[in-house]
Amino acid sequence: MIDKLRSIAIFAKVVDEGTFRAAATALGLAPSRVSETVSDLEKALGVTLLYRSTRQLSLTSEGRVLHAKAQDMLASVESGLDAINPASADPQGNLRVTAPAFVVQTDLVDAFASFADTYPKIALTFDFSDEPRDLIRDGFDVSIRAGWLEDSEFMARSIGQADRLLVAAPDYVAQKPPPKHPRDLEDWDWVRFAMRPDQTELTGPDGVVVTVTGRSNVVVNTAEALYEFAARGLGVTAIPEHMACRGFERGELVHVLPDWSLKSLGLYAVWPDQSRRENLTTLFVRFLANR
Repeated sequence: MIDKLRSIAIFAKVVDEGTFRAAATALGLAPSRVSETVSDLEKALGVTLLYRSTRQLSLTSEGRVLHAKAQDMLASVESGLDAINPASADPQGNLRVTAPAFVVQTDLVDAFASFADTYPKIALTFDFSDEPRDLIRDGFDVSIRAGWLEDSEFMARSIGQADRLLVAAPDYVAQKPPPKHPRDLEDWDWVRFAMRPDQTELTGPDGVVVTVTGRSNVVVNTAEALYEFAARGLGVTAIPEHMACRGFERGELVHVLPDWSLKSLGLYAVWPDQSRRENLTTLFVRFLANR
């Protein structure tokens, strides 16, 4: 039984890594040994688990069933180890974190680095992308999310906020009548973020909230792309304050309607209620929240 459990764990690693060679590297084994182990497991079970081709591996129906059960098995083992591990003064283990790409340019990265320095035996894997990630399907332990968190089945904790500014290129602004009110921007071109609503809310000095819907000729999926297209004169957009300040310093952007403010983006740490690495996850989230 012990040998079969080991073979199942190796099979799961092959599926997770995508190739025998990548799995072998991760496990510290020879590729031939990994391939042989999966083949022996298939013979012992009397089924084919993987379709093999020169370019990729794909799961058979039996393989999908076994992989799902293998993930549950490995998650239970990791949870048991983590339950006693972080209780010590020197926690260790693996933690996979996904966060928006713009976070790389914020102080939150300092917190990530400080955590890594404080807990050197915790191996951290970071995925920085503005494309939405699925915590369960993509195998992440923690997701840092920016925006206004909706109710979900996941655990969540606020770890800060990101202020935003409305910006455009100087040449683009010079072509337009000076805006005095958000309604004046209805006829402007807008560079929109794909994962945000088409409407933009601005709050005036007197607390009045106005919603603007402008023409969206360009829609992008990263905050950095918002900056670049706005800097090239394609319209007005809302970007994180640290990026806007960079544009101001370079003369690439100007602040539009500076007396009006945009709603800040909340920053949240989100993780499954039954985390695979529950104590490491809560340790990481608590560290971020305290900073």
